[in-house]
Amino acid sequence: MAGLLLPKNKVAAVDALREAWTRAEVERVEVACGGGIGRTGTALACLAVIDGVPNHKAVDYIRQHYTPRAVETTWQRHFVSRFK
Repeated sequence: MAGLLLPKNKVAAVDALREAWTRAEVERVEVACGGGIGRTGTALACLAVIDGVPNHKAVDYIRQHYTPRAVETTWQRHFVSRFK
């Protein structure tokens, strides 16, 4: 089940998130998934890490500023904690 809620290709996911962060400086960037909470929250937490929020604070940051239900699973939280 863990693989269902995380990117299958982690390198591609990291590249896409870094590109989104870079593009957001000059254009609108949207991040979405089916429910807008788990995978979207995970992506937003990773973007927060890219922007300088420490990994161990990124999930709480997104839950405070986006939705308290963001980043739904243990595996998603683990992905954010190890995101580089």
